[in-house]
Amino acid sequence: MVEEQRKRVEEHMNKMVEQIDKSHIRKMQGDMHRCAAICCDNETYSMQKVHHCVENCSNSLNKAQHYIQGEFERVQNRLQRCVMDCNDKIKDQMGPHPTQNDVDRYSDEFDKCATKCVDSYLDMLPTLEKTMKKVLASKKYEQQ
Repeated sequence: MVEEQRKRVEEHMNKMVEQIDKSHIRKMQGDMHRCAAICCDNETYSMQKVHHCVENCSNSLNKAQHYIQGEFERVQNRLQRCVMDCNDKIKDQMGPHPTQNDVDRYSDEFDKCATKCVDSYLDMLPTLEKTMKKVLASKKYEQQ
């Protein structure tokens, strides 16, 4: 059951990452590479100036990727805390010497609780994706 939930989360996250990549990141990568090529084509620049110019070209993309990573970490931490809370509740209920029947029953309860956590997490992802796309489009991540 836990493996099934992990796969659900992974599939949804991969779809979301793919959408954000297609809608925003690829264009930013192309812009960065075109900018860097212009830096390298300038024969009047010193080696150090070319290096600095190329670094400047990647700033926006780096900030966007940092923003995206931070948002994913934030929501994944919420999911982990929810599942850990399920685990703690079950441990508190089980007591020191559970029978095999108790373990089986509590295992089912944990699975149900963890599934609710995953369901809640997956329900939140579309809103997160919209928010992230809006922030990326407005370039608000650059002020962070």
